[in-house]
Amino acid sequence: MNQVIENIRARRSVRSFDGRPIPKDVVDALMDSANLAPTGANSQPWRFVVVQDPGFIKKLSGLCEPRYRKWMENAPQQLKDMRKEIDAKVSDPIYYGASAVVFVVGKGMTSDFDCPMACQNIMLAARSLGIGSCWVFFGQMAVGEDEVKKALELQEGEKVYGPIALGYPKEGFPEGPPKRPASVKII
Repeated sequence: MNQVIENIRARRSVRSFDGRPIPKDVVDALMDSANLAPTGANSQPWRFVVVQDPGFIKKLSGLCEPRYRKWMENAPQQLKDMRKEIDAKVSDPIYYGASAVVFVVGKGMTSDFDCPMACQNIMLAARSLGIGSCWVFFGQMAVGEDEVKKALELQEGEKVYGPIALGYPKEGFPEGPPKRPASVKII
């Protein structure tokens, strides 16, 4: 099978990392891959902030965790059950012990369409390089904090996409959940 399609099939969310740092050349390759995503009118409405400082990742997680716990109180039972299993395996329920967290920061008319494609490029490139990734919804919960806005240098009108946790999988790449067949109509 085609290598690109195989990589797409193999990409899975990794929620347990072994803590090894990701080499600079690999981080550079991931950011180059993100920057190659398609954009409307080649606007490239993004910039990337890569957090590798373990202390700052821990601080971000600490800011998010109380909000995560509160949010989970009203979550559907199926999600609560899934998260209970995940949370039992990791000490950090937000970033899962990631070696790096990437914030894709976008601004402009096409950023809501373009920035998620940059995120997908990061995750696909990561998988091809043996790096696990997870788009972390709960990691958004601290973006409004002044300290986080300052660290990310967020400007008026900018929005954060991701964040994406990155690292070497602690337990290998997980098997994917079963997928329904695609619903396709050809006209």
